[in-house]
Amino acid sequence: MSTAIQEQDAVDTGDLPIVLQLQPVVNLSQDEFFEFCQVNRELRIERSAQGELIIMSPLGAESGGYESEIIAQVRNWAKRDGTGKTFSSSTGFHLPNGADRSPDTAWIRLSRWNGLTAEERKKFPPLCPDFVVELRSESDRLRTLQAKLQEYIDNGAELGLLIDRTKRQVHVYRPGREAEILDDPQSVACDPTLPGFALDLREIW
Repeated sequence: MSTAIQEQDAVDTGDLPIVLQLQPVVNLSQDEFFEFCQVNRELRIERSAQGELIIMSPLGAESGGYESEIIAQVRNWAKRDGTGKTFSSSTGFHLPNGADRSPDTAWIRLSRWNGLTAEERKKFPPLCPDFVVELRSESDRLRTLQAKLQEYIDNGAELGLLIDRTKRQVHVYRPGREAEILDDPQSVACDPTLPGFALDLREIW
C-alpha cells in the first residue's frame, strides 16, 4: 500500500463525529435544541434535517489556528465593506430545511440580519448565511463536508468554500453550478458575493 493511500485511510477512519438518532423517541423543539447546546458548550453540536444530532469534539490547536486566520480575513474585509456581519464556528444557524448548522466561518448581509427579531438574534438565526467556509480537519470525511456545502447552497447560500488541506484543494460551490475544484490555489476570489475580497490561502497551506 502506498503512503498516499495510507494517509487517506487514516483520514477516512479517524475519530468521526458521533451521530445520535433521537426520533421518534425524542423530538426536540428548536428552543429545546438551543438549550441542549447551551448546557453542552464544550461540544460542537449540529442537527441534520432528519433530526439526527451530530456531536463533534472541539478543534485541535492547529485546525483552530487556521480557522481563526480565515475568520480574521473575512472579518477585516467585512469591516471595510460595511454591508454584512461575520460569524465564527460557535454560531449556529437554523436552515430552511430544518437543519441546524455551524459553518467554520459565515457572513450575512446586514439587510437580512436587520430583518431578524431581537429574540432570533440571541438564538440560532432562522436563515442560511450568504457566504460560508468549511475547513476540513483530519477527522472529517470529505463526502460529508461536500454534502454539507451543497446543503448550504440548496438553502440559500450564494457562495461556499470547502478547504481541504490534506489535498491542498478548495471546492467552490455556487447556486446552479457544479462544484469547482481548485488545486493548490494561493487565493480564491469571492466576487460578486463578497466584492473585492479574495481569501489568501498561503497561511492555510
